[in-house]
Amino acid sequence: MARRRERRNQHEAHGNHERWLITYADMVTLLMVLFIVMFAISQVDQKRFDQLKDGMAAGFGNNPSPFQGTDQLLAATGARPLEPIRPQIDEEVLTVSAEPDADGKTEERDDRPTRQDARSQAEAEVARLEALRRKIAAALARRGYRGDVAMAIDHRGLRVSLVSRHIVFRANLAELSPRGRSVLDVLAPVLRRLPNQIEIAGHTNQVPVKPKYYPTDWELSAARAVNVLRYLHEQRGLGVHNMSATAYGHEQPLVDPAKRGSQAMNKRVDVVVLSGASDEVRSLFATVLQEGRTP
Repeated sequence: MARRRERRNQHEAHGNHERWLITYADMVTLLMVLFIVMFAISQVDQKRFDQLKDGMAAGFGNNPSPFQGTDQLLAATGARPLEPIRPQIDEEVLTVSAEPDADGKTEERDDRPTRQDARSQAEAEVARLEALRRKIAAALARRGYRGDVAMAIDHRGLRVSLVSRHIVFRANLAELSPRGRSVLDVLAPVLRRLPNQIEIAGHTNQVPVKPKYYPTDWELSAARAVNVLRYLHEQRGLGVHNMSATAYGHEQPLVDPAKRGSQAMNKRVDVVVLSGASDEVRSLFATVLQEGRTP
C-alpha cells in the first residue's frame, strides 16, 4: 500500500509547465499566415486588373474606362468626348444670315431690331398708355373723383396713384375709406379688361416715424397695398394671377417732401399698369414723352 501511494505521488509531481508555448506558437503561426496573405493581396496582378477594367467598361456600355481618359482609349472604344454646353439663342430675337454684296462676297447680317424700330415701338406703347390714361380720367371725372387720383407714365407703364387728399387712408391706418373704395369701384371695370400685369405699391408719407399700430412704416405701406389688392379681387372680381403687392414705406415720395402739403399726397397706394414692352423699348418712354411724339 505504501509503495502504491509513493508511485502515485511521483506521477502527479511530473507536470508539464511549458504548455503555454504551444498556444504562443499557434498565435505566431497565425500572424505569419495573416501577413503572408496581406502581402499576397498587395501585389497587383496587371492581367487581372486589365480584365477588371475591361469588364467595367463593358458594364457601362463600352464607355471609356474610368481609370484612363486618353484620346487613344476614346478612339479605340468608338466614343468621343462630350461637347461643351452652348446657350440656346432665340432665333426670333437674333438671326444672323449671309448675303452676297456687290462683289459677290457674303457678309453677315444682324436682323435684331434696330434703334429706330425700338423708337417706333416706344411711341406706339406710349400712345396706348396715354389712351388708357384718358379713359380712366374720363371715368373718374364722371363720378367726381378725378381729384383723388394722380396719373403719370413712367418706365414701368401707367401709374395711377390713389392720393389721400380726400382721406383715402386715415393716419396710421391701412383700411380703405368709403371714398377710397368708391374710387376703386370706378377703376376696376377698366383694369379688369387689361391683359397687363398690375402692381399695387403701398407708400407712407415722408416722415420716418413709428406708426401707431405697426412696427415700422414698411408694414403699414404693405398692409395698404394688400388691402387694395384684396378689395379689387374679392369685391370687384379682378384675377389675382396678374396682380402683385409691394411696399416702399416712405422711400419713394410722389411730391417733393419740402413742399407744403406733400405728406397728404405721399401717403398713397399706386396701381401700376405694367407695360409688356422690352427693357430697351421702355427705356425710351421718357424721351418720347419729353418730345411729345406719339402716333
